[in-house]
Amino acid sequence: MALVRYAAQNSSSSNTTSPCRYHVFLSFRGKDTRKTFSDHLYTALVNARFRTFRDDDELERGEGINPGIERAIRQSRSSVIVFSKDFAFSKWCLDELVMILERKRVSSDHIVLPVFYDVDPSQVRKQTGSFAKALAKYQKTKSKNKVKEWREALNQVADLAGMVLQNQAYGYVIFPRLLVCIIGRLVNRSGLDLDLLRPDLWFLNGFRSKL
Repeated sequence: MALVRYAAQNSSSSNTTSPCRYHVFLSFRGKDTRKTFSDHLYTALVNARFRTFRDDDELERGEGINPGIERAIRQSRSSVIVFSKDFAFSKWCLDELVMILERKRVSSDHIVLPVFYDVDPSQVRKQTGSFAKALAKYQKTKSKNKVKEWREALNQVADLAGMVLQNQAYGYVIFPRLLVCIIGRLVNRSGLDLDLLRPDLWFLNGFRSKL
């Protein structure tokens, strides 16, 4: 398990006030992690009394994203995005990612924390491996602008601070608890202090610098 060090999350936009119904919006690909890591993380968040939104609808959705998802993103104080191997094969996950980054753009105090579960941040940033395969597939069925939008979002989110789960033996127990501690310290502050995630403050099975 490792922590990717921070790249400053600057925003030129002014803060936009909106009612926050949830502490955390949890984004993940259900087929990959719903019954494993994401479920453990959700349970840890709820046990810590974080109001956490996750999409429990495993049925195929229509072409557009569920309006309830978009509303939940707008009403969340933070977003945790679990990037798994086949994350990019879900166009709904990619659309959620775009919406989350747009939420952060218009409201600079919105916290976005990517979690790289069994994938390397460089795969997300450079769209290699399974991410390259997924986007190549979409190039045949989606507009160039849509694919470009997804690529830019993946590149942007990989440059934010994130946490890398490398050792799954620790992941289901320790990692969700550590993440809950980090989210708790971030959402309870009036501003986002990037030093909260310094390696000297959080140590677990080694650290890794941002690639």
